Amino acid sequence: MSDIAAIDRPEIAKSAVGRLFEGQTSIDFIGRRKTGLAISLSLLVATVISLFAQGLNLGIDFEGGVSWDVPATNGFTVDDATSVLSDHGISTDGARLQNRSSDSGDFTKVQVGVQPEEVGSLLRQAFADAAQVDVNEVNENLVSSSWGAEITNKARNALLIFIIVVGIFISLRFEWRMAAGAIVAMVHDVLISVGIYSIFQFIVTPPTVIAFLTILGYSLYDTIVVFDRVKENEARFAAQKPPYDDIVNVSMNQVLMRSLNTSFSSIVPVVSLLLIGAGLLGQSTLAEFAMALLIGMLTGAYSSIFVAAPLLAVLKRSDKSWESRNIQRAVGPALREMVMGGVIGSRRTRAVAAEQADGRSMRGKGSAKPAAAGPLGDAAQTKAALSHPPRPRKKKRR
Repeated sequence: MSDIAAIDRPEIAKSAVGRLFEGQTSIDFIGRRKTGLAISLSLLVATVISLFAQGLNLGIDFEGGVSWDVPATNGFTVDDATSVLSDHGISTDGARLQNRSSDSGDFTKVQVGVQPEEVGSLLRQAFADAAQVDVNEVNENLVSSSWGAEITNKARNALLIFIIVVGIFISLRFEWRMAAGAIVAMVHDVLISVGIYSIFQFIVTPPTVIAFLTILGYSLYDTIVVFDRVKENEARFAAQKPPYDDIVNVSMNQVLMRSLNTSFSSIVPVVSLLLIGAGLLGQSTLAEFAMALLIGMLTGAYSSIFVAAPLLAVLKRSDKSWESRNIQRAVGPALREMVMGGVIGSRRTRAVAAEQADGRSMRGKGSAKPAAAGPLGDAAQTKAALSHPPRPRKKKRR
């Protein structure tokens, strides 16, 4: 039977890329959890420092101000708008000047902070003169900061409701430890995304807030994929009783290629929005939305692997049904054997044999020492541990 199993077992790919595509990886994610934790903590500390030092670069929708849409039919450009503002003593620091396109034609959008009403009317006329158009063709919009505060409050309430509903659902569908891991991963993604916007001073607009709420669903999806496989492997390995670290490692290796494919297929359209929609077509609104999505997708893919799953493994150690399983976790060939075949293999056999030998020595039964075990997952030792010489047949008395 062992020879047949060896023949049926697929050959292990020689390259790391080949093993990844064939589902033959044996990455010790739990063993690398400290590295992931250090990266996350570093990013969170940088986020906190940046938020206190320079805050967020809030757009006019949140801070309030005045905006003008100046037709560019006669060659009016951003440089012309900058000259008009400078001539009237308006600082361009923090102002937003962009060339945009719409169904009605091309125009230059100028946004500055709150200005007195008479200054706004004066600038409207100045823009019309510089663009050589009628003053009525220059659209002026006044934005109150209270509107931005209302949007912020609604976004915060939506975030809290979403977290509560998700926590209840995952607790009922799986368990509370998985709900805690998923919620921590989502909060982690939002905080790091906000921190990146603060560090690089990207402008925060309503599309940015919408994108932040959107990435919560993406982060949750990637985490649930991992947790669903973890739940399956809990039942699969229940009789063999491995440590929970093995369950998490096996599950993450099994869904690794799927997670990478999902992330890649999701990121490509977002990059297209940035390069084509914002870069070639000049649609800045798409850039504001796509940039937040791109950051959130990258952090979401990272957190599902290095935040949610390792946190679940730590929390599961307090579970009475798993706390006594203190066997060393599988690595290398032993882990690959579990990933590919769904069996414990030689590692568990040697561990049981060693425990039984220790028990016999404690009881004073026998003095023979157990054979030394080689590297985990060695096929020869597996065969030796699982096989025994046949018993002699008893001769019948005549």
